[in-house]
Amino acid sequence: MRPWLSEYLEAQHRALDSIPLDGVETLIGTVRQAWHDDRQIFAIGNGGNAASASHFATDLGKGASDKVGKRFRVLTLADNSAWLTALGNDYCFDDVFLRSLQNYARPGDVLIASSVSGNSPNLVRAFEWAGQNELQTIALVGAKRGRLAEIAGQTLVIEDSHYGRVEDAQMTILHMLCYAFMDGGAA
Repeated sequence: MRPWLSEYLEAQHRALDSIPLDGVETLIGTVRQAWHDDRQIFAIGNGGNAASASHFATDLGKGASDKVGKRFRVLTLADNSAWLTALGNDYCFDDVFLRSLQNYARPGDVLIASSVSGNSPNLVRAFEWAGQNELQTIALVGAKRGRLAEIAGQTLVIEDSHYGRVEDAQMTILHMLCYAFMDGGAA
């Protein structure tokens, strides 16, 4: 078991080393501008990435807001199971994030998605709508990149395709974003 554990950690280090720091700096700048302009920041993802979106919204909305003294307007669209399942049941699951954005989003708002494949239909449809409605779009994807990487305004790629490693590296990016405001002086 020890060799497998060591190999896993080595691969995780490589995934973390692939984090594009220039892209993270640009992401921080985009969120900083949205915060200054009192724009809404939306986070979306499926499965583990839905949990990461929730974690991110908590860290930015509570932790970073407490630190900088001005509240971040941040919301994950995957946390309201009644709303999500109503949309999925009455329309289709591919539209759950798109239809939520139609209710809440305005031009100039920011949409952040994390996806290992970059091809989840519900994320792609949300990004297509966001692009047509003047939202800023940021995709955190794995090495396969997928459709999100093609249509996002900004893409940050983790050069790995292992779901656990990519999700961990994406959460690292989201933590870096939040902690840039909490203890990095980004405000």
